[in-house]
Amino acid sequence: MKTFKLENEPKIKSGFKTPDNYFDNFSEKVLQQLDKKEVKVIPFYKRNKTISLAAAAVIGFALLIPIVNNYKASSNELDEATLETYLSYHSNISQYDLIQTLDDSDIEKLGNNVTLEDETLEDILVTSPNLEHLISEQN
Repeated sequence: MKTFKLENEPKIKSGFKTPDNYFDNFSEKVLQQLDKKEVKVIPFYKRNKTISLAAAAVIGFALLIPIVNNYKASSNELDEATLETYLSYHSNISQYDLIQTLDDSDIEKLGNNVTLEDETLEDILVTSPNLEHLISEQN
């Protein structure tokens, strides 16, 4: 194998060439160009305030939307699901306590709303594991 020596091989000339005396005045030219350009500084307090006020208004409305929706949603009336859930999780209230608090008009309203077909009633009685308990309550 032939020995390779870097100094003896022909060198490829680069395609880039700097002009003569380019770096002699380079720093002076750069400093002259920097002095020519002045940056205009606008203080924050002198800027156009309409954009910042509009942004603040948008953020304020965005924060008020959930508050307004929550205010409208809350009411003093209880819905049936909430009342049923409350009563079912309080074990110290029995069905007899509820029956004692109902008056005759409430019982009549309950009776009017309940309409069961014979097939539905039979299905409930067949699938109920506490059939004896249900029969003993009727007496």
